[in-house]
Amino acid sequence: MGTEKKTKIKFSKAFWVANTVELFERAAYYGVFIVITLYLSRILGFNDIQAASIAGIFSACLYLLPTFAGALADKIGFRGSMLLAFSLLTVGYLGLAIYPTWLESAGLVVYGETTRFTGLLESDLRYGIIPIMVLIVCGGAFIKSVISGTVAKETTPETRAKGFSIFYAMVNIGAFSGKTIVKPLREALGNEGFITLNYFSASMTFLALLAVWFFYKSTRHAGEGKTFGQIWHAFIKVCSNGRLLTLILIITGFWMVQHQLYATMPKYVLRLAGEGASPSWYANVNPLVVVLTVGLVTQMMRKRSALTSMTVGMFIMPISALCMASGNMLDSGSTILGMHPVAFMMVVGIVFQGLAETFISPRFLEYFSLQAPKGEEGLYLGFSHLHSFLSSIFGFGLSGFLLSEYCPEPALFASREEWLAASANAHYIWYYFGAIALVSAFALIIYGKVTRWLDAKAACDSIEM
Repeated sequence: MGTEKKTKIKFSKAFWVANTVELFERAAYYGVFIVITLYLSRILGFNDIQAASIAGIFSACLYLLPTFAGALADKIGFRGSMLLAFSLLTVGYLGLAIYPTWLESAGLVVYGETTRFTGLLESDLRYGIIPIMVLIVCGGAFIKSVISGTVAKETTPETRAKGFSIFYAMVNIGAFSGKTIVKPLREALGNEGFITLNYFSASMTFLALLAVWFFYKSTRHAGEGKTFGQIWHAFIKVCSNGRLLTLILIITGFWMVQHQLYATMPKYVLRLAGEGASPSWYANVNPLVVVLTVGLVTQMMRKRSALTSMTVGMFIMPISALCMASGNMLDSGSTILGMHPVAFMMVVGIVFQGLAETFISPRFLEYFSLQAPKGEEGLYLGFSHLHSFLSSIFGFGLSGFLLSEYCPEPALFASREEWLAASANAHYIWYYFGAIALVSAFALIIYGKVTRWLDAKAACDSIEM
């Protein structure tokens, strides 16, 4: 019996290498992504709408492309795919660091504690950052498909659950550490810290590249995946399945609000609570809450349907948005537990946001798979993150317009007083997202009633026949 237990917890060298490089990759990605809109605005001079649009498309592609990249990875092998991916990521992150330096040498901008633009805003050269971001998207698309695929291939049915629990732990450790490094860099270097951060991310992915090159060996070869044709066929079927598409659109409402952790929160907090605020650290509250409560929530809702659990989570999201809004209505001269009211209530809102996620995310995949045709669940699940693709585009896009309208960049105003007048209603931003969450919650209730009615009707028709 002792020998059997030991066998169950033994994993291959390839498994541990894959999980280690996943930690490096997540640290690199989240360190950059938590401040991506700040980087685009403060370093390259994009306005709120432009920065949000670029960041939204960047995020959206990272959710749509991995399924297709997985098909190519099966052709060239996982080791080759990881070497390609980490090479692209290293060059991409280095590009994010080097390109602004080149712009400064060209006399278009001066970096430091603050940024002084001397021609960049009138130049199209800042759009040169987009091809660099494409490298990161391509590398990230391979990583998302290959690492999870490696975990699946390097485990047995008996060890798979343990293997994926280790994988998700590595994801969260990487995400936490990547976001944690942002604050000390920003405090030490000001806006220039947003540039230096990319050297950290490049070093992480380069270490991952070396680890794969020297240590990744696998006897389990790829080639069992789907072809591009099969994946495209599944994509068309998902998009033409009215029930699945409706569910995706409803859940998109939840993720539009969830994405504000990256789209709106960093700029909102720094503008209202001051440069001493720590949006990257506040963002870490979300995974912390998820880790601490997901087991309890899953146990509590185990006898409830997936749809019921998701509905509960959807109704928590408006509470989260209201908490985030309330900070701007409190006395800005006071503090709560040593924090600016905007920062403190933002953290409270993020706690509710994380709690909502524990009710929704674990059960969504379960429910989504049940809506897929029998025997095609795996292929359909490849597109289960279409909601994140849509919410990245719409969530970031809306964020840019709302920030520009209600909480604009202070540097655009001649005086502090003018900016205070322009941003007096900054909390309205969260009312919009609270309304989206509330509409999505009621839509999910209606969806449940309609689908149950359709299923009952179909069952009656089959009996009559």
